[in-house]
Amino acid sequence: MPDDPPPQILLSVVIPVYNYGHSLRRAVDSVLTQLQPGCELLVVDDGSTDETSQVLEEIQARNPPRFSWTRQDNAGAAAARNTGMRCSHGDYLLFLDADDELLPGALDAVCDAIRSGPQVSVILGGRLTRRTDGREKYQPPPSALPPDPCARLADYLLRKRLGMGHGATVVRRDLISRRPYPEKLRGGEDIPVFAFLFAHGEFAMLDRPLVRIYKHHDSLRHARAEADEQKIKTLVEEVFAGLPETCRKLLDAYAARGYLSLSRIALRSGDTAAAGRYWREAAKRDLIQAMRPGQIRKILKAVLIERFRQPN
Repeated sequence: MPDDPPPQILLSVVIPVYNYGHSLRRAVDSVLTQLQPGCELLVVDDGSTDETSQVLEEIQARNPPRFSWTRQDNAGAAAARNTGMRCSHGDYLLFLDADDELLPGALDAVCDAIRSGPQVSVILGGRLTRRTDGREKYQPPPSALPPDPCARLADYLLRKRLGMGHGATVVRRDLISRRPYPEKLRGGEDIPVFAFLFAHGEFAMLDRPLVRIYKHHDSLRHARAEADEQKIKTLVEEVFAGLPETCRKLLDAYAARGYLSLSRIALRSGDTAAAGRYWREAAKRDLIQAMRPGQIRKILKAVLIERFRQPN
């Protein structure tokens, strides 16, 4: 008799991990304890050098159903997520960071939302953010989205009125496969993908917390390490590569915000010359962005200090 066909997988949870063996078990167990038929969990080890592989082997030894893991040479978070897309089987994907955890009941809620709205390609849920002092804050999904894709993008990229995050975002495979994570970016690689989803997705909101996100000092270090001019240029290129042509009118304003971010980082590090240079570049791109209240005051102060330092 022929083998029975494999069961259809509705939802794949993918956890990319690099040197987070100390928190990986928490993330994996938060999924396994609620994994139901029609769901699978895949962990992608991005060439970790800590105890990650040992943790995964110990979990595998428990023989949990619908769990698998794979290992690749270190190539960055974008490459690990793309590997997860290729190696998983679900019609929908949920990416979970290795230092976070799904909340109880999250998968039931997500699967119910998928089944009740098959035309939906993106589901946004709520997030609980836990700070290092133990305090938590609930971030609900947007109550509604502007119908115009360019208005959505302006709210996401410029006004910061819209947000999206791993662990609380579920996306249909046929949509996200059109915009894989850009592997040339090491940091911020989710922004081009999220922008693409805001531009092209059909959304449903799930106003309940799906994930607990742990904020830690590494987050701040990564933000500083990833801030340089070439990365800003590459990020802008990648963000707008997958967007409708009509939305390219937002490009200069978004680039200006990137330079303003570099300017603030330079100010905090005491490099007033670089701060002034980045502000001038932002002003060339979009003067309105560069003249935002508060920003102009800080940058002008830095420019004046640098000018007085120069010899006559």
